[in-house]
Amino acid sequence: MFNITSRQPMYDQTAVQHMRDELVAVGFTELLTVNDVENSLLVNDDKTALVMINSVCGCAAGSARPGVSLALQHSIIPDKLFTVFAGQERDAVDRVRQLITNYPPSSPSVAMFKNGKLIYFMPRLEIEGRSPEEISSELISAFNELCTNQGPSVSPEHFASVMHAKSCGSKIPLYKG
Repeated sequence: MFNITSRQPMYDQTAVQHMRDELVAVGFTELLTVNDVENSLLVNDDKTALVMINSVCGCAAGSARPGVSLALQHSIIPDKLFTVFAGQERDAVDRVRQLITNYPPSSPSVAMFKNGKLIYFMPRLEIEGRSPEEISSELISAFNELCTNQGPSVSPEHFASVMHAKSCGSKIPLYKG
């Protein structure tokens, strides 16, 4: 939940909590520190790790989070699911972005790692203007090619109860610390 162990967050933490909860509800673990990122992604265990860089923007709310959540209902999914929140745990986000080589910083975005190496990336420009179903379809193609873990991440009944946060960050107050 709240993490003030790095640079101050940009947005009020209470105002973005529902955006965090949406991903945690479908099986994601939040990476709150640089150590969390390194201990989760820089491992040689032959497992796939999906990381969503979450965001307060409208395309995160309208497309990215619902699309990723829907893709995780597939029969094949990544072994591990992680998320960092742009503008919140800024040092952790910066560390994930350092691991996403050959791409500029992008949020929201979805990356997949295996043995500490980037094996898939969906930047914001591939999220904007697309429906959750289109994003899910592209992710499912990547899962089929790169993953072997049995899905879904949560039961269909639990998934049906997940509330998708539809608010855009333009009205979220800045953190005043």
